[in-house]
Amino acid sequence: MEKNRNQKHTKETFYYAISRMLERGSYYGLRILIILHMTGIVLKMERTEALSIMGWFTGSIVVSQILGALLGDLIIGNKKAIIFGGIIQAFGAFTLCITSTTGIYIGLFLVVLGSGFYTPNIISNFGKLYLNKTKLLDSGFTIFYLAINLGSFLGMSLIGYFGEEYGYNIGFIISGILMLISIIPILISKDKIEDKKFKNEFPMGKRILNISLAFIVVGLFWGIYQISYIRISDLQFEFSEISSLNIPKHLWQTINSTLILPISIIAIIVWTFFYSTQFFKLMIGFIFGAISYGIIYLIPGVPTEKHTILYIIALLFLGIAEIHIAPIIHSILTKYSNPKYLAILISLAFIPTRLFGFIFGLFNDRFYDNPTLGIKLGIIAMVIISVGLIVYVFWEKKNYLQQRV
Repeated sequence: MEKNRNQKHTKETFYYAISRMLERGSYYGLRILIILHMTGIVLKMERTEALSIMGWFTGSIVVSQILGALLGDLIIGNKKAIIFGGIIQAFGAFTLCITSTTGIYIGLFLVVLGSGFYTPNIISNFGKLYLNKTKLLDSGFTIFYLAINLGSFLGMSLIGYFGEEYGYNIGFIISGILMLISIIPILISKDKIEDKKFKNEFPMGKRILNISLAFIVVGLFWGIYQISYIRISDLQFEFSEISSLNIPKHLWQTINSTLILPISIIAIIVWTFFYSTQFFKLMIGFIFGAISYGIIYLIPGVPTEKHTILYIIALLFLGIAEIHIAPIIHSILTKYSNPKYLAILISLAFIPTRLFGFIFGLFNDRFYDNPTLGIKLGIIAMVIISVGLIVYVFWEKKNYLQQRV
C-alpha cells in the first residue's frame, strides 16, 4: 500500500453522489410501494401477477441501460442522457398516480426507460472525473456506493411511510419530486470531461483480461450472495424474535445497510490517502466473504440468543467484503476501458450479475429446502475465487517488479 500524493476529490464528486442518492431514494421508494399498490383494494391484482410484472420491470432495466448507454456515448452525450433519463423517470412516477392497469404499465415503462438513460451515464461521467487521478477511483466510487445505500434506505423508509400512511399516490408524487431534484446537482456541476483526448496507458491485452476478470468475479459474488441470502434472512428472522439487544424487529431488516455505513466511511478515508490495486481489494473482499460464510455455517440450525453476536460479526465481515467488491467493478472499468465507450461497458457489466443470479436462481427450491447448502457452496466458491485472486495479484506484482528492473 502506497501513499496518495497531491490528489483530492472535487465538489463534482459530491454533486454526482447527491444526485445518485436522490435517484436511488426515488427508485427504491417507488419499488416498495408498487406491489402494495397493485394488490390493493382498488386494482385488486393477484400477488403472482404483481410479482410477474415486477420481474419484467427489473429485467427490462438491463436492456434499457444498454439502450441509454449507446445513446449517451454515441449520440446525445452522457450529461444530456442523465438529465433526459431523470425527467422521464420522474414522469413515470407521476403516471403511476393514474389508478388503472394502463397507468401502471405506462408508469413502469417510463421508469424503466428513464433509469436506462440515467444509470449507466451517471456512473460513466462520475468515473471520468478521475481519469487523471486513477488512484482515487476506489475511494470515489465508494463515496458513490455509500450514496446509493443511503438513498435506498431513506427512500424505502420515507416514501414507504408516506405511501402507507397518506396513500400510494402521495408516495409516487414524492418519488417523482425526488427524481426531479436529483437532476439539479448535475445541472450545476461544471465538470469538464475530455475523454476524447485521454489515451489509456495499458496494453490492450491487459485491459481485456482485467475487465473480463472483473465481470466474472463480481458477477459470481452477487450470484453467491443470492443463494446464501436464504439462510441469512432465516437467521435474521430468528434473531429478531429471540434477541435481547432491544433492536426493533423492523430494524433487523436494515442491519446490513446500517453496517455498510461505517465500513464505507472508513474505506473512503483510507483509500483517499493510501492506494492499493483494485484486484488486491477484490482478493481481500472474497477472503472476508469466505470468513463471513464460515461464521454463518457455525451457527446451528436452531440458533439461540448467544449466537446473536456471532451473526452480527458475520454480517460485519460480509459488509467489508461487499465494500471491497461492489464499487471496485466500476473503478476497473474506468481505469482500463476507452472512456468514449465507458457507459456502454458499464451497461454490459450488469449482464454477468443478472446471468449468474438467474443460473443460481434455477436451484432456489433446493436452497429453500436446505438453506445451509447455499452457505456451503458459498464458502467453497469464495475460497476458490480467493485463491485465484491471490495468484493473480502476486503474478501482477511480479510482472510489475520485473518491468522496473
